[in-house]
Amino acid sequence: MPDGTVDVVVIGGGAAGLNGALMLARSRRSVVVIDSGTPRNAPADAMHGFIVLDGTPPLEILRRGREQVRRYGGHVVLGEVASAEPAAPSADGDLRFGIALTDGRQVTARRVLVATGLRDVLPEVPGLARHWGQGVVHCPYCHGWEVRDAPIGVLATGPASVHQALLFRQLTEDLVYFTRGTALDEDTRARCAARGIRTVDTPVREVTSDEDGGLAGVRLADGRFVARRVLAVATRMQARTEGLAGLRLPMEELPDGMGRRFASGPAGATEVPGVWVAGNATELTAQVGASAAAGALAGAHINALLVAADTDAALAAAARGEAPAS
Repeated sequence: MPDGTVDVVVIGGGAAGLNGALMLARSRRSVVVIDSGTPRNAPADAMHGFIVLDGTPPLEILRRGREQVRRYGGHVVLGEVASAEPAAPSADGDLRFGIALTDGRQVTARRVLVATGLRDVLPEVPGLARHWGQGVVHCPYCHGWEVRDAPIGVLATGPASVHQALLFRQLTEDLVYFTRGTALDEDTRARCAARGIRTVDTPVREVTSDEDGGLAGVRLADGRFVARRVLAVATRMQARTEGLAGLRLPMEELPDGMGRRFASGPAGATEVPGVWVAGNATELTAQVGASAAAGALAGAHINALLVAADTDAALAAAARGEAPAS
């Protein structure tokens, strides 16, 4: 951890955080990325839907990203944030924030970029979680090509699951929709039937595995077994907020129980002066490419406002007859 006050602390070392840090470091800003080392897509074998990097393992993308940030003088430190909160401003009134890690390390920053990502909350179906990121998927754009033509089941979690089922129907002709107690009106049932989607209203008891540990299918409450190689499920997405209560960032709930995120405005600016958010922490459905782009935009915005603050400080110093800062 560098000594003194740095320009920006980035909390979160995924695509959004690293790309924001890259933009800042290339602008000769002192920047520290605090990375917990637990990316959302770690269970997946590869990342898809991002040109040039399509098919690259997620951890390899992060390794390259850290290396590139460090190449421009940025710091990437492994750790978890225990607290982050506003601190006393500088003598000229510039903002300050104090960030402490769970291992006791501390750093002071002029600005903060929150890019903590999100946590997927799966429905409580026995056997489901063990297959997450492999036989259990959520996004047709992230995993769809890899599961094309497979027997797929969709476990309903709410109204959005119907849309999810129609998207996965584009990828296979063998699709079963398990309603799991969610309501389906006659029009929706007719639309599913027209696309050859079978609906099962019997409650799901458990998800079962085959002899090799892969996903075998679904056991229903009445004892029937429905063989499936893949299950799609819309998770409840929760922005990661650990250690950030002191920033008092506004949160908002998405409709239909989809999840909870940090509220943000253009370029990721928040209602808290000096704090930005980017990536899945504020845009829950963003894929890797969109998260990286949001981080870059936030980084550029932060740098621009720091330039304005530096210029104001230089102007005030000149009025006092002081030598220009380097």
